[in-house]
Amino acid sequence: MEKAIVFAGTPANAATTLRSLVEQGFRIELVITRPDAPVGRKKVMTPSPVAHAANDLGLALLKADRVGPAEIDAIKACGAELGVVVAYGALLRREALAALPLGWFNLHYSILPRWRGAAPVQRSIMAGDRETGVTLFKLDEGMDTGPIVTVAKTLIDAGETAADLLARLTSLGSSVLGEALPAIQAGIAPLTEQSGDNTLAPKISREEARINWNGPSKELEWLIRGCNPEPGAFTEFGGQPFKIHEAVAIADPTMKLTPGSIQALDNRVLVGTGEGLLLLKSVQPASKRAMPASEWARGINGETRFN
Repeated sequence: MEKAIVFAGTPANAATTLRSLVEQGFRIELVITRPDAPVGRKKVMTPSPVAHAANDLGLALLKADRVGPAEIDAIKACGAELGVVVAYGALLRREALAALPLGWFNLHYSILPRWRGAAPVQRSIMAGDRETGVTLFKLDEGMDTGPIVTVAKTLIDAGETAADLLARLTSLGSSVLGEALPAIQAGIAPLTEQSGDNTLAPKISREEARINWNGPSKELEWLIRGCNPEPGAFTEFGGQPFKIHEAVAIADPTMKLTPGSIQALDNRVLVGTGEGLLLLKSVQPASKRAMPASEWARGINGETRFN
């Protein structure tokens, strides 16, 4: 008999996964998400994407920063037997893990144990990884350390941003969940302990997103792709922050530019780096909209380098 599920998640990819589970016919008894948070320049208090999805689907909803005693009581009372977590945003402690007879299962966007933590998609691109995937595993008290149910792998496409890759992994993860949940509900899903070297994927800090023009152009491309859309790779131009949303590393032995130097030529905007050149595609000057780099370059008025 199908076992009811508690779903815990917060951002848009988790909301997509929740909707997919409902469409596939899984019974969600309770949804847990983080409380409303300030959004935008005006800091308007806004429900999470998962909260919106739960309301649209008519599901019972609980907003909480953590799964404490009150939340555990609600989980036990709802009658579910297992939990699914997709980017909820808080660790589940021992008491919470024990609240459901079959335990909790987490969908993580990397091939564990590589990139444990909050930003696996961004970190994999920033590191120049060629392959990534999704891992469905049973939660324990560690950070992404529990035994694995299944892994699905995929190549990272050339030029793919964190937003692009997350969209693909969200779709892949929804399929993985749909295929694995019947065995989990029946209590027969295989569990394999994680093995191999682990790496950590903490949230990207603003300072990490700053472009160092002395680095190789390929690594700067990875940084820009990995930070798109958040937190956004940036440099400084004219003493103001300047975001670069899209760029491509190129090798042109006939052209030499010092790191940070800008050259606009035939609708191409090139920047010198420590190794190779970076071709800018989309940029966003301070207090302005994102725009094609060639459009921006027409008005730089003699300024010739990034700081």
